[in-house]
Parts: sequence; structure tokens; C-alpha cells
Amino acid sequence: MPFVSQFFFIYKFCKYIDDGTAMKMSVIINNQHGNVDIATEVIATVVGASTTEIFGVVGMTSKSAVKDNVRSVLRQENYSKGVVVTTADNETSIDVYVVISYGVKISEVAKNIQERVRFNIENQLGITASSVNVYVQNVKVVED
Repeated sequence: MPFVSQFFFIYKFCKYIDDGTAMKMSVIINNQHGNVDIATEVIATVVGASTTEIFGVVGMTSKSAVKDNVRSVLRQENYSKGVVVTTADNETSIDVYVVISYGVKISEVAKNIQERVRFNIENQLGITASSVNVYVQNVKVVED
């Protein structure tokens, strides 16, 4: 029996506020040992790390320029930058915003991102994504 099918997934709202406005969501996995509550930030970090490993991906686009500038000054890694995870109606949808290297086949890079993200979140977190949407925000010329 596949690993993922052993779990019954329940999606719910987490009751904490980020920056005073947005409610975060999480995925709860119920199994015979208890519950596992996986925050969307954890899912976004796995997605971001998976995406940056793909050949042709130069980087992730910014969701918040202010936060990214603070992190760059403090030299903190932010793998969740450019990833939006939405959970609703027992489905998890992932949007990935990337910058691609000039000269690569964009459709192949996007397909590789989708495959790698699906594989990693299923194997590392036990979550099946209903969709992985890749948005190419920019193309950058990378000098050798």
C-alpha cells in the first residue's frame, strides 16, 4: 500500500496571524500514531529548495522586497521566497515564481520544476499536490 494512501488528510486554518493581516493555513495528517500538522511555510521551504536545484533556474522572485532586503543584510536563506501554498477543500495547490536563465528551454525547466516539487513533497512530507503552477517572472542572462 503506498505511503500517502495510509494517511487521511484533513486541511484546516491555523489560527495565527502573519504581519497582522493574513491567516496561514496548514495540512494535518492523521495516522495511527496521532496527528502531524505541517505549516504551509514548511511546504514552501521544501518547494523552494527543490526548485533552486533545477538546472536553468537562476532564482526565485520576491513576494516581499522589504523582507528580502532584511534577509540579504542578515544573510539568511529564504527558500520559501516566490512560493505560494494554498490549501482548501482537501487540496493543496502550489504556485512557484521563478527567474530562468537565458538560453534554456523554458517549457522543459518548468516541467522539471513541477516533477521535482511533486516528488519531493510527496516523499518528504507525505502530501500530494493537486497542482504545481510555475510562473516565469523573468529571464536573466547569466555570464559564464
